[in-house]
Amino acid sequence: MEQRREHRKRAGLIRKKNMILPFLMGLLAFICCYPILFLITGALMGQGEAAENLRPIFSGAEGFASWSLIPFQPTLRSCVEVIFDTPDFFVMFWNSMKITGGVLLGQALFGIPAAWGFARYHFRFHRGLFFLYIVMMMMPFQVMMLSDYLVIRKMQLMDTMGAVILPGIFSTLPVFIICQFFKEIPEELLEAARIDGAGEGCIFFQIGLPLGKSGIISALVLQFLECWNMLEQPMAFLKTPSLWPLSMFQPQITVETAGAAFAASVFALLPAIWVFLAGHEFLEQGIQAYCGNV
Repeated sequence: MEQRREHRKRAGLIRKKNMILPFLMGLLAFICCYPILFLITGALMGQGEAAENLRPIFSGAEGFASWSLIPFQPTLRSCVEVIFDTPDFFVMFWNSMKITGGVLLGQALFGIPAAWGFARYHFRFHRGLFFLYIVMMMMPFQVMMLSDYLVIRKMQLMDTMGAVILPGIFSTLPVFIICQFFKEIPEELLEAARIDGAGEGCIFFQIGLPLGKSGIISALVLQFLECWNMLEQPMAFLKTPSLWPLSMFQPQITVETAGAAFAASVFALLPAIWVFLAGHEFLEQGIQAYCGNV
């Protein structure tokens, strides 16, 4: 009997421990997702409800702003207002698409071959140049801003989309990530292809790209998320409002326009969420390669 009771106690303790970890993970997940839930709730609130909840912030009245995760009277009025009555939003949306698309295309044309060269060929100053890539990867934009500004100004690209696209094309992080996947391709496979008469270009396109697909996609997903949310580069290099990306969409937020601001933020999140969900498996592999080699 004593042994059975002891066994039951141990089983009960194990069950409690097994319940604590999922609870803590769920709590952390809720905390991380709460800002998104906050935005969605604000976008679905009626104007009166949003104004009442946020009145202490805008009117300077006493008390604190209140909020609820479920709107009292859900409505899509704010979403419709953003879609049909805010042309600046769509101008900035397409500007973000152009900038992000230009950077990703440039990375595909220049970054992928550069990663292949670092991974499969050994040339003079190979280690030193790759170390320089790693150092530049760790530098924040604020450190590189002055040099970027001088180069862009010399090339007469200031206040054009090229001022934002060009530095993004030569970002070093995608090259580093893709390079780690290219290094995992067995050298014996490449040697066998060379013996069969395949040229270096054929090896790159028919062996390197298919086997390094996971690294390429993960790097492009990371680059998309970075470009879609970039703020400092457009602020430094773009002065014309018609060229600003969606990350700089900052309407005059008042009690009357709070719902539209929430809806605009939700629409700005949708492309990033869609890309993340579509490539999250490759993204996990890219993060593992990055963390395992830094």
